[in-house]
Amino acid sequence: MGYYRFTVGSADDGITLRRFLRQKCGLSARSLTVIKYDGGSILCGDRKLRAHDILHSGDRIEVTLPHEACDITPVEGALDILFEDERLLIVNKPHDMPVHPTKVHQLDTLANIVSFYQRQRGESYTFRALNRLDKDTSGCVILAKDRIAYSLVQPTVEKEYVAVCEGNIEKSGTIDAPIALCPDSKIKRCVCVDGDCAVTHYEPIAHGNGHTMCRMKLETGRTHQIRCHMSHIGHPLAGDDLYGGSLRYITRQALHCQSVRFTHPDTKEAILLSTEIPTEFLNIIHKEG
Repeated sequence: MGYYRFTVGSADDGITLRRFLRQKCGLSARSLTVIKYDGGSILCGDRKLRAHDILHSGDRIEVTLPHEACDITPVEGALDILFEDERLLIVNKPHDMPVHPTKVHQLDTLANIVSFYQRQRGESYTFRALNRLDKDTSGCVILAKDRIAYSLVQPTVEKEYVAVCEGNIEKSGTIDAPIALCPDSKIKRCVCVDGDCAVTHYEPIAHGNGHTMCRMKLETGRTHQIRCHMSHIGHPLAGDDLYGGSLRYITRQALHCQSVRFTHPDTKEAILLSTEIPTEFLNIIHKEG
């Protein structure tokens, strides 16, 4: 963990180390500073490199990241692990679990359980979630075990959601509507002309009991984007009372990150991980009466 090797290609002959690591390897300026001053190293053979050094085609750059300590309180709990290696940990998060600790939730989060899990395995890394889910949204969460893995994987991530919406949605569609924080709320979002660009694609995959199950893909990642957009077009998510959904059939928003696709930082292999649609979602669609 924390060791990478990059080879300079012919197209990058004459590039500086700083530019190579930032543009080709995804390292931020902050990461370069951390490596330099907190115990890491950047070598070419036995030679220690500096940020302004010139690289040449064929150079093999070895980056060792400094040791990291996880400062989140460990709490024992179950993890539904979809994938794990020395770079990444991908889990299926249950609903009613925050991803990160907050003032209200300090010991009941995914981060707390991952902190316990890594200590049991003799590992130590900062909790870095590449995608964030609301407390009551279930599904895939990608965690990077170091800053380089985060930088390389994050731009490649594609997510697909499943949601149960109220009403009958017959055709696939796209919602292109800017989203902003509602003026009278610290939590709720609304479609607003001067909001941030937000684009949601939806496809109906099942109907029943006055509801439609949809597959969702996002071009943008705004807070509450799916919840806000579907409410905006008159089809709030079942159980999402913040955005007008009924609690009759489910007591949390019926939203699940069903699958993620990403490029592995070492192998460059495209990896697709999927989960089952929650049974409670299927029960809404198939309920009689």
